[in-house]
Amino acid sequence: MTNACRLIADQVRRKFSSSRILLRHIAVLALICQSSASIAAEIQVPSQPRSEPGDATSILLTARRIFDGVEFRSDQSVFIKGAAIVEVGPLERPKDRAKEVIDLGDATILPGFIELHAHIAIHNVPDDVVLKHGVTTLREVGGPVLRASGGNGKLRHLTSGPIITVQGGYPISIFGAGYVAEAVQSAEEARDLVRRLVEGGAAVIKIALEPGGEPGAPWSQQHPGIVPPPWAMAKVELVSTIVAEAHRLGKLVTAHIGESRGASIALAAGVDEWAHVPCSELDDRLIERAALQKVKVVTTLDTMSHCPGVFINARKLSEAGVSFLYGAEIAHVDVPWGIDAQELQLMRHATRMSDVEILRAATSEAGKELGMEPLEKLTAGAPADLIAVKGNPLGNFKILEYPDLVISGGTVVLNNFR
Repeated sequence: MTNACRLIADQVRRKFSSSRILLRHIAVLALICQSSASIAAEIQVPSQPRSEPGDATSILLTARRIFDGVEFRSDQSVFIKGAAIVEVGPLERPKDRAKEVIDLGDATILPGFIELHAHIAIHNVPDDVVLKHGVTTLREVGGPVLRASGGNGKLRHLTSGPIITVQGGYPISIFGAGYVAEAVQSAEEARDLVRRLVEGGAAVIKIALEPGGEPGAPWSQQHPGIVPPPWAMAKVELVSTIVAEAHRLGKLVTAHIGESRGASIALAAGVDEWAHVPCSELDDRLIERAALQKVKVVTTLDTMSHCPGVFINARKLSEAGVSFLYGAEIAHVDVPWGIDAQELQLMRHATRMSDVEILRAATSEAGKELGMEPLEKLTAGAPADLIAVKGNPLGNFKILEYPDLVISGGTVVLNNFR
């Protein structure tokens, strides 16, 4: 590769953190540099591993059933080599290919869960506890900005950095200024903060559009508050600037909203994702617009269960065709430090989603949202992040809270089958 191509590749690598976004640029770079293979190598796009019999780090898992992130399959095996899944297929494959064979019997193998709404850093929740309870990837949305880490027997940890708000806005109105939130007043300040967060390793940009005062809202009930509502909110023009800069840098924007005013601003500015199903009942026109704009909604129904409008909104959003993603808000006072079965149950009852669709929302669909596909799918070339439970979780989500096997990046973290 020429020096010019190396410079281009290095710039792309620094600018875009996910392999999905990197792959979009390989074709263009190939035209410039006449070598897509060398570009891929320079940018370090993950390649699919090749299986080799007798590999010292290989594991063969067999079970009555697997959920591969898309569908259930019976009597299957998963072959892991190093940090990646090499192959998923029938039980009849030769067992001497693997250094270790683990027959799970009447059990279900699934991808590890992705928690898209967490606050574990500010509440000192241990990573290893979350991992051992089935969440192998976690996105922290509000707190210190950190570069992506984990996946080698550790929790995969992604961050947004501080929530972007305005002076006197949520969550500064409750927690004060600091690393949980940072205020901007001008377009220049907004663009500069987005750039700093992305340079610091932010996986997503989070903003707050919250006037406060919604009955039943956890931010109204569980904190005394520094400033009484109504709280200041960013105007559409400022939010649009944040969204445009984030998109320019290859990042999505998620918004804390709890009622119609915040939802209206988020929709007008082109925000990609809502961090909650809103607390207060939304106008039907806003729900229809969210569906047209293909907004994704992180559920957090367990956390928001005291809000009078949350289940009405969930039903209407579902009927409109809006896509939901799993997030339980780990570190909230009444949410488990791991997979939250109650969140899954509420998703089942509040939306039109089937059990399989709910599991997809917590695994493969969440991986797509992060731009890290095939993360949390059981397929060749995917990171070897998986869990297993005894029995069948369909119709019994509770057993997912206590997995009997947890593997992160090919490293066995927990194994109760031995």
